[in-house]
Amino acid sequence: MIGAVVREARPKQWLKNVLVFAAPAALGDLSTDLVARSLIVFVAFCMTASGTYYWNDIKDVEADRAHPAKRNRPIASGAVPLGVARVIGTLLLLGGPLLAFAVRPEAGGVVGLYAVLTVGYSVSWKHIALLDLALVASGFVLRAMAGAAGTDTHMSSWFVMCTSFGSFFIVAGKRFAELLEMGDNATVTRRSLSAYSVPYLRQLLSVSCTATVVSYCLWAFENGESASGALPWHGLSIVPMVLALLRYMMVLEQGGGGAPEEVFTKDRSLQLYGLAWVAVYALGVYGA
Repeated sequence: MIGAVVREARPKQWLKNVLVFAAPAALGDLSTDLVARSLIVFVAFCMTASGTYYWNDIKDVEADRAHPAKRNRPIASGAVPLGVARVIGTLLLLGGPLLAFAVRPEAGGVVGLYAVLTVGYSVSWKHIALLDLALVASGFVLRAMAGAAGTDTHMSSWFVMCTSFGSFFIVAGKRFAELLEMGDNATVTRRSLSAYSVPYLRQLLSVSCTATVVSYCLWAFENGESASGALPWHGLSIVPMVLALLRYMMVLEQGGGGAPEEVFTKDRSLQLYGLAWVAVYALGVYGA
């Protein structure tokens, strides 16, 4: 059962939590102390997120059993008994915010807010169209905020806007992929999908992608003004960023994207654009 307990924690989803490193890394501040604090906050977010996955699957156990893929999840399949799942989920959900609080109270508050919003989402809010997208997207923003709070790092307004719209873009893409995959049966596993249509979600993708690009451009130009390098690396980082967004839209149109973390870990083109962005932005931050 240990293997099933670990699978239910969804370690693949922990990839999202690297956003806690975003704020200090974006400013080029990666001292030993800040890295250590960020790592603790990362672990705290992994614990909390896994706790919410447990409780989400406990709440959705019947709906998951009707889903062609989700029915194989440990709780839905019975590999992890409901009683055991409740205990583990509660311990993770409480332990994560407490660990972050030990780093800085502000970080604990952000992680605790994530836990409250995610539990509220799992219980009822996920059935409200648009609010479900906003709440899931807020989880990504709160990850970045937790990292900034844990390291006492300033967050630019454009950084927050870019993270917010980028997160909304990813979440809208996930719903778009689910609607394409499930078709008329989509509402069996997610009621809020009844309020959406493929054309509407495609419009949301276009709007959120555009907003992400605009806010990132303004953030890059803002940071570029304070850089002392001869080349405009911050501005040049816009190119791989836009290519990555467009590649993700292409994956969605081809029927992928239902599990964004799998797209990011398997799509080679997306990985190359991501690495190019990291390299170019790093030259702007650390090469000046």
